Amino acid sequence: MASTILLLGILISFFVSTDAQSVGVCYGEFGNSLPSQQYVVNLYTTNGITRMRIYAPNPATLGALGETDIELILDVPNGSLESLTDPNAATTWVRDNVLSYPDVNFRYIAVGNEVDPNNDNTRGFASFVLPAMNNVHNALRAVGLDEDIKVSTATYTGLLKKSYPPSEGVFDDNVLSFIKPIITFLAQNGSPMLANIYPYFAHVGPPMLPDLSFALFTKSTPAYSDQGRPYFNLFDAMYDAHYAAQSRLGGGNVEIVVSESGWPSAEGDVATTENAGTYYRNLISHVKSSSGTPARPGRSIETYLFAMFDENLKPGKETEKHFGVFLPDQRPKYQLSF
Repeated sequence: MASTILLLGILISFFVSTDAQSVGVCYGEFGNSLPSQQYVVNLYTTNGITRMRIYAPNPATLGALGETDIELILDVPNGSLESLTDPNAATTWVRDNVLSYPDVNFRYIAVGNEVDPNNDNTRGFASFVLPAMNNVHNALRAVGLDEDIKVSTATYTGLLKKSYPPSEGVFDDNVLSFIKPIITFLAQNGSPMLANIYPYFAHVGPPMLPDLSFALFTKSTPAYSDQGRPYFNLFDAMYDAHYAAQSRLGGGNVEIVVSESGWPSAEGDVATTENAGTYYRNLISHVKSSSGTPARPGRSIETYLFAMFDENLKPGKETEKHFGVFLPDQRPKYQLSF
């Protein structure tokens, strides 16, 4: 009896520990006053953050991650995609940025970020994504790492033509030839779909969604019901719409990892420290629970907060500079339990 209780305690401890590790934080470096990479890795460790995403190979970051428990999403930047359509270049990339760091716990390689055939800024990269994914995967397979390190790409809900109701989520016609072969690749290789999901941007629009509580996980009654499933928050609605869209293209068994989600704390009507703190706290609680989403219940959702720091050199709107959960001086902006 005592041994049974002990075994049960170990199993419970294991599952609690695994669940506690389900939230990571993205580490961007568009700032001129950010701490050194070693200090950043130390900050992850001391705050119990066990997953990280970086947007390009950085030797200083990769070196600092060695022999830590931090699992990593490593991006291939969009500007590098074309070069990796050459298999030899992909082999070299894997050698230089993965094999050279045997003590780093690589989890996923994100080949491109938010490449969108409908977007003037990224459509030129669209034809490179799948060949680069294949070549990076083959390079990992050649050294026996294809089961340990999964290859994917980070997409976003902007590729959807319809997202309401969530069960009718569907990709835009103009992106089908781009996204369908990627979904096939993911399904064949047991890789997840990486998706950046931002209720903040869906809320501010256009068109603006007026119910702020729906976006912040604070709505106490369902906003609507879809096929008998009540939706209390916008995050679930966006997640399930993306899942419905990929399921229509053969991706019903492809897990969705939320590779970015966040809320800015300044420079907008609803971009306040109070709202951002509410969003991050509720998001962490939600994705670490086993509630899942209405269409995908009973599971935690691997999620990466965007981002570790405010980045004062981030291009785009001023709100883009204020997504950090820590200030550049390493003080926490909110009281979060990772």
